[in-house]
Amino acid sequence: QRESTQKKTFTSWINSILAKHTPPSVISDLYTDIQKGHLLLDLLEVLSGQHLPREKGFNTFQCRSNIENALTFLKSRSLKLINIHVADIIEGKPSIVLGLIWTIIFHFHIEELARTLACTYNQPSLDCSSAVDSSPKASRSAKKSAKIKERWKISATKALLLWAKEQCSPHGSISVTDFKSSWRSGLPFLAIIHALRPGLVDMEKAKTRTNKENLKEAFRIAEIELNIPRLLEPEDVDVMNPDEKSIMTYVAQFLQYSRNLPVSEEDMQGKVRDAVSWLATQGKKLEKLLTDTESETYYQKYKEMMAFMEAFNQEKKAFLPVLSSKASVAELSEDQQQLREEWHKLISQINEWKTKLDQMLPPPLDGIEAWLQEVEHLQAEDLPDLQDPFKAISLFREVIVIFKGLMDCFDSHLDTLQSFKNEDEKNMPLVLPEKLEEMKRRL
Repeated sequence: QRESTQKKTFTSWINSILAKHTPPSVISDLYTDIQKGHLLLDLLEVLSGQHLPREKGFNTFQCRSNIENALTFLKSRSLKLINIHVADIIEGKPSIVLGLIWTIIFHFHIEELARTLACTYNQPSLDCSSAVDSSPKASRSAKKSAKIKERWKISATKALLLWAKEQCSPHGSISVTDFKSSWRSGLPFLAIIHALRPGLVDMEKAKTRTNKENLKEAFRIAEIELNIPRLLEPEDVDVMNPDEKSIMTYVAQFLQYSRNLPVSEEDMQGKVRDAVSWLATQGKKLEKLLTDTESETYYQKYKEMMAFMEAFNQEKKAFLPVLSSKASVAELSEDQQQLREEWHKLISQINEWKTKLDQMLPPPLDGIEAWLQEVEHLQAEDLPDLQDPFKAISLFREVIVIFKGLMDCFDSHLDTLQSFKNEDEKNMPLVLPEKLEEMKRRL
C-alpha cells in the first residue's frame, strides 16, 4: 500500500514539474519511463535551472549514459545516493526508483522551501547568519560538513512541521505532531487553506464532517482555487498509518503557495533590508576568505571557492524574491537601489575572484582555460543588426575565419586535457577534479 501511494504521489509531483520543461513531457509509468534517463534529466533541468549533458537516442548504452549523467549531477550537489545504482534504475526496481525520487523531492522541493523558513524559526542548524563558516578549517572538514548536512535534513522536516502547526494554531483542537496520522481527519489541510485564503473554508462545518469528506473537500479546493496539483486521494490518507513522504510532498506545495503570495509594502521593505544585511555579510566572508587563502595552493584556493559558492547559492534562495526584481531604477525605493548596488558589487567581486583563479591554473591548463573563454565569448557574441546584407555577410565571414583559427587548437587541447597528470612532485593533486571535469564538459 505504501509503495503504491508513493508511486502515485511521486508520479503526479514529477508531472507537475515536467509540465514546465521545454518541451513539456509526461510520465505514465514511473518504473518504466525512468529507465530511459531522458525524463529524469528533464526533471533535474527544471528543478536546477541547468542544462545537463545527454545522449539523444534510446538504445541501452544511451539510456545508461543518461542515467549516469543524472546521478553524477546529483552527487555533485552533495546528495547521498545510498544503494542507488544505474543497473537498478534500468531494471525499474520499485524501492530504488522511489528512493531516488524521494531524494530529489526532499532536496529540491522540501529542503529548498524549508530554507525560506530559516530566519523565521531561527533554529541553530537553520540560522541564515550562521549557516556558513567560511574559515579554511571548516570547509576542509568533510566529516563536519556531512554532520551539518544530516542535521539540516532533520531540521528541514521539522521546519515544515513547525510551519504546518503555525497555520493550524488558530484552531486549538487541531493537533499536528507528524506527517502521518495527524492528517487523517483532513482538518489540518483545511486549516492551512483557511490560513492562506480564509474565505474558502468553513472550519466549523468541517468539524462535523467525516475524514473522507474533509479530505475530498481540501484536495478539491487546493486544486481548483490554489492551483495545487492533487497528489493524494482521500483513501491514501484516511488509513491507519498514512505514508509520511507522500504527505510531506503534498504539504510542501502549500508552503510553496504561501511563498508566492503578494507581500505588503512594509513586509517587502523588511525583506529588502534583510537582503542588504545578508549581502554585506557575504562580502565580509569573501574578503576574509581571500585573506585567509592568500598563501594557499591553487588547489586549496579553488576548493575554498567551491565551498563558499555552494553555501552562497543555497542561502541566496531565501532572498530570490527581492533579488530578482525587474523594476526599473526609477521605480526602486532607496533600500531597493542599495540592494541592487550591493548585489552587483558582490557579483563583480565573485567574478573577479573566479577570473584570478582561472589565471592561476598550472600550465598547460591556464592556456586551455584562456582558449576556452575566447571561444565561448565568440560563440556568445551577437552580430550587429546590419541593414546592408553584404556588410553582414562580410562580417560573418570574418567571425568564421577567427573561429576556424581557434578551432585548429581543439584536438591538441583535448588531448592535453585528457592526458593531464593531476599531481605534483609530492603526489598531491594540482587541480580539483571538479575543475577538470568542468573544462572537459565545456570542450
